[in-house]
Amino acid sequence: MYTVKEVNRRTGVSVRALHHYDKTGLLKPSGLTSSGYRLYDDTALQRLHSILMFREVGFSLNEIKEILDAPDFDPDEALSQQIKLLELQRERIGKMISLANEMRKKGGNVMNFDMFKSGEFDNFKEEVKAKWGGTAAYEEYKAKTVGRTPAELDGTANALMGIFAEIGALKHTSPDSEAVREKIAELQKFITDNYYNCTNEILQGLGQMYAADERFKTNIDSAGGEGTAEFTEKAIAAYCTG
Repeated sequence: MYTVKEVNRRTGVSVRALHHYDKTGLLKPSGLTSSGYRLYDDTALQRLHSILMFREVGFSLNEIKEILDAPDFDPDEALSQQIKLLELQRERIGKMISLANEMRKKGGNVMNFDMFKSGEFDNFKEEVKAKWGGTAAYEEYKAKTVGRTPAELDGTANALMGIFAEIGALKHTSPDSEAVREKIAELQKFITDNYYNCTNEILQGLGQMYAADERFKTNIDSAGGEGTAEFTEKAIAAYCTG
């Protein structure tokens, strides 16, 4: 058994983070000392390892908890999924490094905006979330994406970014304005039509993720301008509660 400080030294995860994981139910201690201090066994450390791996590929803490607590969660399959996501990241980073080197050699006039698109990564990430988030959602996701080519999946991801660009163009208005509400309704319908049934509850969860998850925030802000992700979260909250 390991104390909080020993887990911190071994994993690099801060004591504050471990306390937060316990409070939210993401990682409960395996037991307590007679003085009430948290203790963690190897099973808990294995769960922590999975948490860190999913964090590394851009999942939020809420998403990770949902994945790890899924009744049919399979650590081996999840590891394979994490490997694929890491490989997609490595491929994308490699291309961006090559582009940066080319720009340095030829000057800043060399531009390739395709490097900043992450359609394949985001599509596979969406599949992983649907897989462990619930069998019904995953089956619906598979039914709607089966047979699509990578180009078609990228096209869907780009169309989604187009909606965020349109939402971003409305940042100067109230999140509860009629024009914004129409765009949020369009976003909800797009997700339902192309991925899975996007209820108001799911939409609110997505809104929180858009603002909290750094990868999603970066992509959405790239599409609609700085602050689009946070504006979208507020607009979704207003739409779902109004």
